[in-house]
Amino acid sequence: MRPLSQLGEAEARGLFGVAFDLDDTVLTKGELTEDAYRALFAMKRSGLRLLAVTGRPSAWGELVARQWPVDGCIAENGAIYTYRDQGHLSRLDQEPEAERRSRRIRLSQIVVAAREAVPEARLTDDMDGRISDVTWDIGERTRLPEDRIQALIAVIVAHGARWSRSSVHAHATFDTVDKASGIVRFCHLRFGEDASRTLARLAFVGDSGNDAPCFAAFRTTVGVANVKNHLAHLTVPPRYVTSRAMGEGFAELAAHLTGLRG
Repeated sequence: MRPLSQLGEAEARGLFGVAFDLDDTVLTKGELTEDAYRALFAMKRSGLRLLAVTGRPSAWGELVARQWPVDGCIAENGAIYTYRDQGHLSRLDQEPEAERRSRRIRLSQIVVAAREAVPEARLTDDMDGRISDVTWDIGERTRLPEDRIQALIAVIVAHGARWSRSSVHAHATFDTVDKASGIVRFCHLRFGEDASRTLARLAFVGDSGNDAPCFAAFRTTVGVANVKNHLAHLTVPPRYVTSRAMGEGFAELAAHLTGLRG
């Protein structure tokens, strides 16, 4: 990983947008600081499209899309899109309702099996706002030991589901999308951008394991400093890293990009 200072003017000016993770990237231990929120407005003023991309539930996506200066929120690790359209809030689920109901039944079976195999693993407190996945708390309100996280993952895999993990949650889903494919599809649907342009000219900033698809796919990738705690879960590290962690690191990135873009 290179220090953020090595991200140069030509690369910054060539970007059409920035996609960013929420937990421990924009948010600092769950809180939105004034500096991080101000950074969003600064990047927006510099002409960048902004996309929040999170493992958090679609209910969070509705709040972010409605109240933050963003062009959309891609929630549940790429599955659910929320955006403002001519003053109205729109939500897009790529799966038909019948398929979604079927997957919810199968996910509920995983919950039962996980409760038996890893009884100390607790479902997250944002489950009611979710559509496409189920999630367990591994580092938000409680810290689950790594061997128990691996036991939980084994249950998910045994039921034929996909898993991912962030700094705070473990996820199970039957959806085939991830953050990277969700971003590419959203940019095509909303902005008319083809995949190659999105991957080359949209920057991504994140911090943990469920950001791995984006770190591997996009050309301009940035990790806030705390990404160093999660390198073992990344097949490809981010290209650049900030000197500061979490929301302070996000504000550092915003200041760097806007300064170079003029």
